[in-house]
Amino acid sequence: MSVDELMTVLHKCAGPPENVPEGDLLDVEFSDLGYDSLALLEAASAIEREHGVRLTDEEVGSAPTPRTLLEVLGLRS
Repeated sequence: MSVDELMTVLHKCAGPPENVPEGDLLDVEFSDLGYDSLALLEAASAIEREHGVRLTDEEVGSAPTPRTLLEVLGLRS
């Protein structure tokens, strides 16, 4: 899964990001993009259904950036 694919899932689940900086989003905090913990949990559920991975709420909550969430997911391409 790429950062673009992750952002697409977030967009579908919680709306478009806010204040999107130019360039790489991998290390931008989800909170800086306007995504709260509920948005991340909704996106994680969608990813679980699509990719067959299981995540705990703690794993999702411990990932402050797209890079860390992709690492937790083990789906980074």
